[in-house]
Amino acid sequence: MPRANPPVPAAAATPQIGEIAARIFDIRGVRVMLSSDLAQLYGVEHKVLMQQVQRNAERFPADFMFQLGAGEFTNLKSQNVTSSWGGVRKLPHAFTEQGVAMLSGVLRSPQAIAVNIHIMRTFVALRGMLAEHAELRQKLTQLEEKYDDRFREVFEAINQLMDEPANGGYDGHRIGFTKDS
Repeated sequence: MPRANPPVPAAAATPQIGEIAARIFDIRGVRVMLSSDLAQLYGVEHKVLMQQVQRNAERFPADFMFQLGAGEFTNLKSQNVTSSWGGVRKLPHAFTEQGVAMLSGVLRSPQAIAVNIHIMRTFVALRGMLAEHAELRQKLTQLEEKYDDRFREVFEAINQLMDEPANGGYDGHRIGFTKDS
């Protein structure tokens, strides 16, 4: 008789998309998650996560995972002043979306599997939002181009009305009532 998969832990194992999205950073032009955040989400110690990664190093090429430089880490800490980074002895590793997906083959606990599914869904949702924003930006640019010409004409007309005529506005005709002779 085949063994049933163990049940996936409920709420503790399934962080919300917003909670995951807050842990995704743009470093070196790539969206990544830090090893410390991943360990916390997966419910494992950071050193256990990194041991599994080191045991399976061939699964994590440089475009899947890289270690932050000191300047990058300092910059990241300064941008996230509300985060508690604790006493860091080694610089954290950053996992790209592909690296996070590869972690699912290395960490096999039910919590890690459930969290990994949510992380993948978050990356997909972020890509969708970015595509939406790009489309909106393009539409705004088109509208600006379309209406810039019209507004330019309006402003030119207003400026012409506001400009004082060269002769002070007097055209040689008398203004006002005159007495009939």
